[in-house]
Amino acid sequence: MNDSVADHELLIRRTFDAPVPLVFSMWADPDHFRQWMGPANFSCPVIEMDFRVGGSYRAMIYSDEHGENWFGGVYKEIETNKRLVFTFTWNSGGPSDGLETMVTILFREIDGKTEQIFHQTPLLSAERRDSHVGGWTETFGKQEQYLNALTQN
Repeated sequence: MNDSVADHELLIRRTFDAPVPLVFSMWADPDHFRQWMGPANFSCPVIEMDFRVGGSYRAMIYSDEHGENWFGGVYKEIETNKRLVFTFTWNSGGPSDGLETMVTILFREIDGKTEQIFHQTPLLSAERRDSHVGGWTETFGKQEQYLNALTQN
């Protein structure tokens, strides 16, 4: 996966000071997932996860300002500690409601740290892609804070 993407694609690379199995588990374990999923000022009070190829997930992120935002999808590929592919669909109204996107996440060990490469496509336009950049970037900031808290103990 290279860093040049089309208007309908989103690519975010993030390096965490944590081992690959722990970073992978952030996506595979609902107890971890609910601790960091959602942009700043959002919580994730609901997550239902059947983590297997063909299994589905459904979650809700919440903020006082934006209320409930539901999303879900189906796991397409799971290669433990290496690659995760799943569909992602918003189910809360708004401009992307009902649009099924495909998310691919690669996990790579680099000098004891983990590079997480997040790719989502197709988004409706460059503007919709850009609106997702902020949300996912804030979400991965919360993921990093949570990972740091876990690795400090």
